[in-house]
Amino acid sequence: MTGWFRHHGFALADAFRHLLKTPGNFLLNVLVVSIALTLPFAGLTLIENVRPVSEQLAVEPEISVFMEVDATRERATAIGPEIRRIAQESKHAVKLEFIPREKALSTIKSKTGLDEAITVLGNNPLPDAYVVKMTGFQEDGDPKIVTQIADKLKELDGVEYVQIDSAWVERLAALMQVMRLILAFLAITLGVVVVAVVFNTIRLQVMTQREEIEVSRLVGATDAFICRPFYYTGALLGLIAGGVALITVAIGLQPLNTAIADFARLYASEFRLANLNPLSMLTLLGISAALGFLGAVLSVSRQLRRLQD
Repeated sequence: MTGWFRHHGFALADAFRHLLKTPGNFLLNVLVVSIALTLPFAGLTLIENVRPVSEQLAVEPEISVFMEVDATRERATAIGPEIRRIAQESKHAVKLEFIPREKALSTIKSKTGLDEAITVLGNNPLPDAYVVKMTGFQEDGDPKIVTQIADKLKELDGVEYVQIDSAWVERLAALMQVMRLILAFLAITLGVVVVAVVFNTIRLQVMTQREEIEVSRLVGATDAFICRPFYYTGALLGLIAGGVALITVAIGLQPLNTAIADFARLYASEFRLANLNPLSMLTLLGISAALGFLGAVLSVSRQLRRLQD
């Protein structure tokens, strides 16, 4: 075990030694890789900030069920249990509220000031109605369930019209899914860019140390011993670039939050973008280092095969 630590310690020290020989090239590569990582990091930060808000907004989608105008009060009252049964098929908590036509007419008079115009109509033109409130909708598939329930309610005898008052929930879920797909595409594409940059960096480094590698082989150095410093170089490049990308995103949030605060204040909100939690940051740093390591492995294995030919 002591020998293992000694070998890896030597490889890490050797990686730092070669980096310090050409700090300008290394910093330039860090800049290129960090630019490639900043965009997906920023997108993930945005989605993680918006996701709790979207879940909170989508808590209680509502379905309004309007009876036929000539439906009797007995029929309107009797259909309540059928509406509740259909709504409960979603496995979510259901709140059912009956709104008689008299109450609806009274509400319109009090809120619109159209008392005289409504009185001229004579008979009450409004139907009895139910409002179905469904709680706990936080998953992307839940809005589809609301639509399915509304379709079943339309088939009930005596029902004239069914309106999904929270149809925007489905649109919001679809938008979030599109954002996730775009982020995944960017992450994969720019991840390939990171691997390519590290691949080329390590390739050039192997070429400049060609004579040193040949001498090492002559004195009995194994391929693992020769490759290890290059692996650490690639991992360090990815790790440092990931740190720079996270710092860039954190700095960029400051002016963005200033603009968001002015906009949110118009809606009596204090919404602001926050940095990712420490665990997420460590995960992203690990992924960055892994991409650098992968690029180094691919590059070194290819270059060593060419040197042997």
